[in-house]
Amino acid sequence: MKSSFSDRMLAWFEQHGRKDLPWQQNINPYRVWVSEIMLQQTQVATVIPYYQRFLQRFPVVLELANAPADEVLHLWSGLGYYARARNLHKAAGVIRDVHQGVFPQDFDTVLALPGVGRSTAGAILSLAGGQRYPILDGNVKRVLARHRNIEGWAGQRKVADQLWTAAEALTPQQSVPEYTQAMMDLGATVCTRRNPSCRACPVWTDCTAQRLGRQHELPTPKARKILPARETMMVMASSRDGEVLMERRPPQGVWGGLLSFPEVQNEAECEQWCQQMFGDIPLAIEQWAPLKHTFSHFHLHITPLRVELQNSGHRSSDNLSHRVMEDDRWVWYNMTSSRGGLAAPVNKLIKLLQQER
Repeated sequence: MKSSFSDRMLAWFEQHGRKDLPWQQNINPYRVWVSEIMLQQTQVATVIPYYQRFLQRFPVVLELANAPADEVLHLWSGLGYYARARNLHKAAGVIRDVHQGVFPQDFDTVLALPGVGRSTAGAILSLAGGQRYPILDGNVKRVLARHRNIEGWAGQRKVADQLWTAAEALTPQQSVPEYTQAMMDLGATVCTRRNPSCRACPVWTDCTAQRLGRQHELPTPKARKILPARETMMVMASSRDGEVLMERRPPQGVWGGLLSFPEVQNEAECEQWCQQMFGDIPLAIEQWAPLKHTFSHFHLHITPLRVELQNSGHRSSDNLSHRVMEDDRWVWYNMTSSRGGLAAPVNKLIKLLQQER
């Protein structure tokens, strides 16, 4: 008699599963939560160094809740999808203020935390608490779509419902943490997006996609569309003291809450901006080679403008209008010592400015 799906998954995990990832050590709900948020749309190899730095600085949830948002975003810089970091910080505040600093153990309460969805809540409670909840991250969707021959893009409600039904039916009553990790590991290492190693899979003999030769068709990808392109210019106005004027972006939207260079549409607008901010037009504007940054929904073409100010001997708020410096929107950012969240292209420009100096 053939072993059950979960029994075969657990036997495979015992022999082949990953057991030495940083978040698998000293397991608790907080550590698992941080890892699950970081792993959303990001590969394990990329996440590991970020996770280690993050946990070194914020070893417990109260440390995270009490930290300035800028420091949280600084440690997230380069990892992308910054709403994750903002929600993580916000949720830590909820845990501090509403749950007395203790990570909740009830599914609905965990689900209510900012940035936590059904799969993330299930993963936290199953991996850290052994509670029986199914998960449905990208790796698990791939395994189930192939094994059960579930067609259609997982973002569609009907398809998602089928996947959740399968996930619920297959999750065992016992050894839930091991099974949950096994499903994620199988999708990450064996049932991969391209060139899956079907004969190394513990459930290949009753996998419908394998039997029909449909491994490369499932799961059904989202219909591709041509991304629109946008253009902008970034003003890099710096002092001889090694500081640049940065703008704190609004909490919502692209690069929400991060520090970025002010944006203009052309050099004439750059001159007007300098006149408004510093009371004088710049001595010179140097146009640097453009950068391209791709978001999930558009391409951004950035032309950096290196601005030489009339009075650039010192970084001083005296160069700026009183109105501007009353606003938390503007920050003099020291390129060697300041801490704050920077988007990848902004961080790259900062490094180029440092090299120039």
